[in-house]
Amino acid sequence: MGNKPIVIGIAGGTGSGKTSVTKAIYDQFKGHSILMIQQDSYYKDQTHLPMDERLKTNYDHPLAFDNDLFIEHINQLLQYKAIEKPVYDYTIHTRSSETIPVEPKEVIILEGILVLEDERLRDLMDIKIFVDTDADLRILRRIQRDIKERGRTVDSVVDQYVNVVRPMHNQFCEPSKKFADIIIPEGGQNFVAIDLMATKIQTILERVSVL
Repeated sequence: MGNKPIVIGIAGGTGSGKTSVTKAIYDQFKGHSILMIQQDSYYKDQTHLPMDERLKTNYDHPLAFDNDLFIEHINQLLQYKAIEKPVYDYTIHTRSSETIPVEPKEVIILEGILVLEDERLRDLMDIKIFVDTDADLRILRRIQRDIKERGRTVDSVVDQYVNVVRPMHNQFCEPSKKFADIIIPEGGQNFVAIDLMATKIQTILERVSVL
């Protein structure tokens, strides 16, 4: 194949709706040549660390991610080579021994809070998107999600947000917004922006199928 796949990066803070945007775009192209990779799969392997050290991991900091492997895998997909995507196990705070085989596709969506933070990742992207949602909405969504899905208390979620999530967002995630080609306000509820992105991807897919 002469053309390389198209890479789309979708970033945004915790609870911004970036996952909803990514899923909405992806769902419109089910059955087409499109795949989605979450940066969360590429948290660093910590098997060499004792559990008490693993528990201190700051998952909102760029150093938590194995971007070297992430970039290596994207480059393999760009050469139409399959990869073995890692699986992160939050119960043991390290990478699982399992991997997930991923076949190359014509459109690759990369989603995560810090996918626009690393220049090497940005350089691989054809379209860079930042989902921008007010902080009050993001914290409410985070509280809702962590209580419902992770059995957390309101106090523990708020404490983590104030001491870790918010400062990391302000230091690393928010500044990466300036690298975005497109800023989508209000996340998954912004159907106009999602439709525009879907139209753009459709054009790319049609162009690829013609070539």
